[in-house]
Amino acid sequence: MKISIRMKIALMVVIFASFIVAVSWIVCNVAIERVFVNKLKSNMVTTYNSCNKLFNESDSYDIDVDDLYGKIKNPAGAIVLIIDIDNNKIYYTSINDNGKMIQSLYRIIDSVIEADEGRNLNDSEYIIQRNHDDTINSDYYDLVGKLDNGFITIIRSPISEVESFVDTIKRVFNYIAAMLIIFSAFFVLFLSSIFTTPLKRLSHSARRMADLDFDTKVKVYTKDEIGELGECMNELSLKLEDTISQLKTANLELEKDIEEKRKIDDMRKEFLSHVSHELKTPIALIQGYAEGLKDNIFDDKENMDFYSDVIIDESKKMNQMVQKLITLNEIEFGNSNIKIERFDIVELIKGVLNSTKILTNESDVKVVFDEKAPVFVWADEFMIEEAFTNYLTNAFHYVCDGGLIKIFFEEKENIIRLCVYNQGNNIEDEDIDKLFVKFYKSDKSRSREYGGNGIGLSIVAATMQAHGKEYGVYNVSDGVVFYFDLDVNMPC
Repeated sequence: MKISIRMKIALMVVIFASFIVAVSWIVCNVAIERVFVNKLKSNMVTTYNSCNKLFNESDSYDIDVDDLYGKIKNPAGAIVLIIDIDNNKIYYTSINDNGKMIQSLYRIIDSVIEADEGRNLNDSEYIIQRNHDDTINSDYYDLVGKLDNGFITIIRSPISEVESFVDTIKRVFNYIAAMLIIFSAFFVLFLSSIFTTPLKRLSHSARRMADLDFDTKVKVYTKDEIGELGECMNELSLKLEDTISQLKTANLELEKDIEEKRKIDDMRKEFLSHVSHELKTPIALIQGYAEGLKDNIFDDKENMDFYSDVIIDESKKMNQMVQKLITLNEIEFGNSNIKIERFDIVELIKGVLNSTKILTNESDVKVVFDEKAPVFVWADEFMIEEAFTNYLTNAFHYVCDGGLIKIFFEEKENIIRLCVYNQGNNIEDEDIDKLFVKFYKSDKSRSREYGGNGIGLSIVAATMQAHGKEYGVYNVSDGVVFYFDLDVNMPC
């Protein structure tokens, strides 16, 4: 069963208070009566000494009895009887009763003398004893002593007054003890709440912290140990929140690193797979034709030249693919330093078109670029030239016989979009999102015809991603448009 700290404190204090009260009650009942009895006896001795002193200071027979009233010290208000035992005469009495009380006092004196076996009490000697007076059915303490002048005195104090007083004190003490226990219980419950209330707040806050709710804060009202504990919990909450935040950040970074490593590993596997696939055919061709030349299977120069041209052509394709792979790898892994500079994109396009005139001359394709005024953009000129060349080469590969290739601009705010259109078949919707993936070819049946390996568009994608610009492709009614964006003004 759960017992709160408040109840524990209350129970401990009540038990402790009850123990103190019980000990006090035992002491009271055992000791208080003795204290009062000893005080009573002490007062009786004081009365005896007062009587002895009065008779020592003057001749006993010269003292007027009336002069004794008020001169005998009697703090307990005891009954005093002085007897001249030799003459059997009452010399002094503090009571006027000549009946039962006097007779009882005489019997006490006689019993003391008889108990002394006939020996007389010595001067200045007394005895105190408790007696029960049957005639009046009361208990008394009686002091019987012999004065220096030989008189016998008896001093009697009733016990009933002491017992009554002691009983009254005991009752009052019991009432006070009971009230003290009840009061202490309520007081301790109230007092303990002063300590347990902040502890409950601390417990509530600690429970919320355990649930990773660090917005809760302990309100500190005191500067004692509980207040220090509250401040420590607030400080702990802040440090835990900061530590967990750092751990989450580190965990996210770790997850990113793991994901990046996984991607790199996938890319490596994919790269090896595609490269091995792409190189398999040209290597096989080169090997086959080289072996044919070695074995002199043809004697005529025309066939030998054909074999040699195939080997040279396939070698060039392999070299181009390797160069493109190197370029793509440098861009994707950040090894290619991007040099942003301002240049005329119109002049760049014209230069590329001039260098590709051989492709135009060998086919009946018409290439149109009508821009004449300079258009200055901000980018890496070499990388943009490579991207545009790949777009143009791709357009030559897929343009229909006698078709049109058109290069044009679309202007936007601070952006110019370079578009390369080729007349021909549209791209299937399922292929559009995959065109810029390495080694992907939408028309695999024609790839050997023009040496396509699916790397050129991947270089465009990597280049534009490095520049942070958009790129893509879309179908039009009679062909396909590839595009990428460039900054006309220097980006902030």
